[in-house]
Amino acid sequence: MKSANTIYALATPPGKAGVAILRVSGSHAAEAVHLLGCSLPEPRVATRLTLRDGDRILDESLGLYFKAPHSFTGEDVIELHVHGSRAVVKSVLEKLSKNKMLRVADPGEFSKRAFFNGKLDLAQAEGLADLIDAETTVQHTQAMRQFLGKNSELFEQLRMSVLEPLALLEAYIDFPEEEIPESVLSDVNSRIASLKSSLTSLLDDQHIGEKIREGIEIVILGAPNAGKSSLLNTLAKRDVAIVSDIAGTTRDMIEVHLDIAGYPVTLIDTAGLRETENTIEKEGVLRAQKRAEKAELKLLLIDNVTNSEQGNDLLTIKDENTLIVYTKSDLQKAPMNSLSVSTKTGDGIEALIAAIKTRVIDAMGVAPSPLITRSRHRDALLRASDALNRFSTDQPLELQCEELRIAATAIGKITGKIEVDDLLDVIFSRFCIGK
Repeated sequence: MKSANTIYALATPPGKAGVAILRVSGSHAAEAVHLLGCSLPEPRVATRLTLRDGDRILDESLGLYFKAPHSFTGEDVIELHVHGSRAVVKSVLEKLSKNKMLRVADPGEFSKRAFFNGKLDLAQAEGLADLIDAETTVQHTQAMRQFLGKNSELFEQLRMSVLEPLALLEAYIDFPEEEIPESVLSDVNSRIASLKSSLTSLLDDQHIGEKIREGIEIVILGAPNAGKSSLLNTLAKRDVAIVSDIAGTTRDMIEVHLDIAGYPVTLIDTAGLRETENTIEKEGVLRAQKRAEKAELKLLLIDNVTNSEQGNDLLTIKDENTLIVYTKSDLQKAPMNSLSVSTKTGDGIEALIAAIKTRVIDAMGVAPSPLITRSRHRDALLRASDALNRFSTDQPLELQCEELRIAATAIGKITGKIEVDDLLDVIFSRFCIGK
């Protein structure tokens, strides 16, 4: 079955829906339509199709035919828009499975084929994955920019900026008796200096792109019964954590994903910070402390009523990334000019959210687009930067070219463009080798 080059799959989430889309891609895509008792629609014309299994009508559907190479995958593609009942989808998929020239697609195989057929580069494919996973406006904007190839344009410009000085030097490898003119060396050094500056600027972005994609973490800390779980439930607008008067109810961490000012935020409830002999609770306290060390923002809750003395002891863990929040303000008035909340009455919640928004925006900072969105991209640019830092025109010519080749290859791996032919194109377009 794996030898079949035509794949099919449900392109919409499984389950009951108004419409479900089945996608078929490959050289035998037309056979899928014929198998279902229909004629192939005209390319790019939505056509009503009556899908059949012999005399049995499976569904009245809408069919679309995208002829290669004018499709998402670059292959012949059929899309069947059927009614989204489980029975209809199951019946159509079972019918398709009876053709040995068709097989079920592997995860991500449609996008993989789009990459191999030049419809997407690797960065765009990752942008598509991020677009599907986007939950906030900022994530959507960043993912769409990457999917549309804006990031790829920058990376390609950087790669070509490495290939150009490499081409200048490569041209002299075949002519060792000729000394490289000072003007050429000066030009190469100038280009490399500019490249190093661009990479440094790009890498010095406080990891904003990764934070937007993955979200920033906000950890709620405090003594037992300080109101951490109640605050988590209030901010999440649903009962996520168990609220109890019994101290130490929260042992493990509870996470909730929120959208704050358009940015993705992971809000984390933790075990109450206190000395304890309970082995499980002690592990919960240790995990809370470790998670807090990595968080971009900490909400340190202080109970105005019962834990004031213990709360003051907790002030020793405060740093510049900490917001102190006094809880149970309906029972006890908080200090002047402080953040105070009551999860029972809702007092102070809006002010707390506004303060969190300010901190989130500050944590994200301001960085020029496009941004590095994945550690894979950052690692590749760091390898390129290291190679450029090792480069020197005082080295043997072969070593100079090797360092530049390493840099170009590293950058090219971001988008998947690492062809040697590109270097040849640059050389032949700029020089007359036979001269």
